[in-house]
Amino acid sequence: MALSKLERRQRIKRRIRKISVGTAARPRLSVFRSNKEIYAQLVDDNTGITLVSVSSRDKEIEAKGNKVEVAALVGKSIGEKAKSAGIETVAFDRNGYLYHGRVKSLAEAAREAGLKF
Repeated sequence: MALSKLERRQRIKRRIRKISVGTAARPRLSVFRSNKEIYAQLVDDNTGITLVSVSSRDKEIEAKGNKVEVAALVGKSIGEKAKSAGIETVAFDRNGYLYHGRVKSLAEAAREAGLKF
């Protein structure tokens, strides 16, 4: 029997999460993509604390343009907030989504803002 889209993503997510673990020195950059919005957060998995979070719903991000452009703004913002929090390297967690479109746009903007992964 074929997997549903959600079940397939959950399976990929578990496979990624086995490898990608965030620490205080190198947190995990987790991306969540809904149909309308995109969210990114830096997570320390050892303590279970979110260090920095940004979403397309935040006030400082003006949702102008298409969803890929908004995702780039979110990536730039998470990169800047991480730098101000003293974080330079992260482990990227695409959360089961393909590295394409909005996820790719967010990742590349975060790299341009100075994050290394």
